Amino acid sequence: MSIKILWVDDEIDLLKPHIIFLEEKGYTVSTTNSGDDALYLINKEYFDIIFLDENMPGLTGLETLDEINIKHPGIPVVMITKSEEETIMNEAIGSNIADYLIKPVNPNQILLTIKKNLENRKLIDEKASMSYQQEFRDISMSLSSKLAYSEWKNIYKKLISWELKLQESDDPGMKEIIRMQKSEANNVFSRFISDNYLDWISGRSEKRPVLSHTLIKDAVLPLLKREEKVFFILIDNLRYDQWKVLQPLLQDMYRAELDDVYCSILPTATQYSRNAIFAGLMPLDIKNKYPKYWIDEGDEDYRNKYEGELLEEQFKRLGVNVKFYYNKILNLAAGKRFAESISNYVGAPFNVLVYNFVDMLSHSRTEMEVIKELAGDEPAYRSLTRSWFLHSPLRDIINYLGEKKISIILTTDHGTIQVNEPTKVVGDKNTNTNLRYKTGKNLQYDPSEVFEIKNPQDGFLPRTNVSSNYIFAKEDHFFVYPNSYNFYVKYYRNTFQHGGISMEEMLIPFVYLRPK
Repeated sequence: MSIKILWVDDEIDLLKPHIIFLEEKGYTVSTTNSGDDALYLINKEYFDIIFLDENMPGLTGLETLDEINIKHPGIPVVMITKSEEETIMNEAIGSNIADYLIKPVNPNQILLTIKKNLENRKLIDEKASMSYQQEFRDISMSLSSKLAYSEWKNIYKKLISWELKLQESDDPGMKEIIRMQKSEANNVFSRFISDNYLDWISGRSEKRPVLSHTLIKDAVLPLLKREEKVFFILIDNLRYDQWKVLQPLLQDMYRAELDDVYCSILPTATQYSRNAIFAGLMPLDIKNKYPKYWIDEGDEDYRNKYEGELLEEQFKRLGVNVKFYYNKILNLAAGKRFAESISNYVGAPFNVLVYNFVDMLSHSRTEMEVIKELAGDEPAYRSLTRSWFLHSPLRDIINYLGEKKISIILTTDHGTIQVNEPTKVVGDKNTNTNLRYKTGKNLQYDPSEVFEIKNPQDGFLPRTNVSSNYIFAKEDHFFVYPNSYNFYVKYYRNTFQHGGISMEEMLIPFVYLRPK
């Protein structure tokens, strides 16, 4: 279908060569020489774009623009004027125009403006598709080789970058290709973790990445030594792709001096990974060294009650003498209260703020139909995260910190993955309920489908009883009991879960934000 253009200018006859040029390019061009006639035509038929002269007798260009924005706000309007006065430019741009051209204009300027406003998405999609096809081959070749952890970080960042670029594409084939390549990458990544994880946590490997229990010592303290004041903000269950959609919302006040990922320990669940962050210890070591601060699986108590106390103990062990405040936000009201009282905390050199919303969003999506519909797939899940942040007290908090020129470390404890493939497991009534990892005695499963730690001590994990072990779901699998199998497969398929092994759960953001 031909693109329809309306050109409004009181000297429209002088623009006949431009009109002919556009028609030869395949565009349909309607013309008029007054604002009143333009509004009549716009109400009568649809136009894809409007070129509007600013200086016309009768209804001026800016007055016509106001009427167009009220009645037809979706139509891009390009303002054309002889004036180079900054006040007129500011008024036009402030009235939500698509572009601004100064007479005399040449045909190629007009053509570029049309392509920029109407064909921009198509041209970007075509360019992105071509570029990704080359990247696809490079990533596929990399996956067939023996990769180091640093290479896995780069591959995951590339996949997320392309996923975000292609998510708005009208080409379903390209979306399916990136989905399949991520799936292939997760398959290889799961084998990589199975081969290396126990060596990392035991200290047998010198190539160990930054892990949950080494995050404060290896990554946070070096940054803390550089700054007078730092806010350490941990958003529970924040994936790297979610961070990338939040990043543009912060760039007016902050620049990301470090945009990296670190590796969560197993299980990729709050009780284990977040306690490990603040304790600077693996879960078994926390239980042995600070039994009063550890709550076992199956206990009916909140399992992250003592994060502030664990951080204080870690600082003592490391010889770090720094005053800090620890705060945890569990709901909107608490977030608002903290935003209102933040001035009481910014005097301290170090602040910890745990913000628990994204995790609740993930769990709510499993249980609530309305959230399932709002976050039906990965792009929608990211969009909902962005919408939450735009209207959350956390954004107000970060803006306040930016005004006070206080640096921020933004991170998380684990990510989440959308699960699709069921894996059967049998356990007794004391087996934990998480869908991505199981611990208990006499677990029955197919060893080829899971990563198993038969002796929990090897994984520095507490035993729930003498014969218990741990198993972890890989890629996008989730554990289901044989009883009522079909019901639970249907109920949990396509939900977002965490606790197991995937790039999304384990390769998680660690970002250092410096105020501008």
